[in-house]
Order: sequence, then C-alpha cells, then structure tokens
Amino acid sequence: MTEITVYTDGAARGNPGNGGYGIIMISGKYRKEISQGFAYTTNNRMELMAVIVALENIKSVNANVTVFSDSRYVVDAINAGWLKSWEIRHFKNIKNPDLWMRFLKVYRLHKIKFVWIEGHAGNPFNELCDKMAVEASMQTNLPEDKGYMQSIENNALL
Repeated sequence: MTEITVYTDGAARGNPGNGGYGIIMISGKYRKEISQGFAYTTNNRMELMAVIVALENIKSVNANVTVFSDSRYVVDAINAGWLKSWEIRHFKNIKNPDLWMRFLKVYRLHKIKFVWIEGHAGNPFNELCDKMAVEASMQTNLPEDKGYMQSIENNALL
C-alpha cells in the first residue's frame, strides 16, 4: 500500500487578494513540489485548494495519506466532523462549497489522516510550503479563481 506524506499551505495577500498555495508530497525516496497562484481569492480557499491539488496528484487509489496543514479551517472541518454535517445540508450557507465538493471526490479515494501543525513554528516543510504559496501569489498574470468569482457574482457566502 502506498504511503504518502503531504505538507500544504495557502496564502493570500489581502483577504481577498492575490493568493497561492504550496505543496510538498513525499513517498519513499520520491518528493514532489507544487505551487500555483490565483488572482483575487482568500486564504481559506488557498489552504483547501492545496489539499485538493495534492490529493488529485496521487496516482494510486486507496493510498495511506497523512496531510500536515496549519489550517484549522481545513483540519477541523474533517477531524471535528463539520464536513459531514455540511454535506448532509448540501453545503447550504457554507463557505467554499465548490471546493468542498471537489475535495470530497478525491478524499474518498484514499485513507487520509489530517494533522494540524502550528504555522511559522520552524517545521521546515511547512516553512517551505508557506514560501512557495507566497511566491506563487506574487506572480504576474495570475489566473482567476473562478469559483470565488462565481460566488461573488451569485452573492453566495464567501
């Protein structure tokens, strides 16, 4: 069975503002780093997007995955059971429903454990993910976060 360790972080310069995420994935001797920036988004969207993209990049099914994140929003949504109740309510009045529905599709493909870690506390992988996220948010010609923009247009919760 595949064992994968994932570190993620998201950032937004302004909230909302330009944002980005950073991901480090480790499996055995393999390591993959991924980052991406978006124009006009939120920190929580980038934190969640980082986890989604990491899980979408796992090539096997039923992998044992440990995700380390400094986002209480993401980690508590899963570990405290909020996500289950949100799904039962069809994400009514929940922020970022587009991303949570996307998350559920890949979440169910694996055995995933979420671990909250304190941000900016010296964890080298978390620090690197933060650096990658901030650098991604500073790129020029960033793509639009379409889900965020749609929620604004629809006067949905942001």
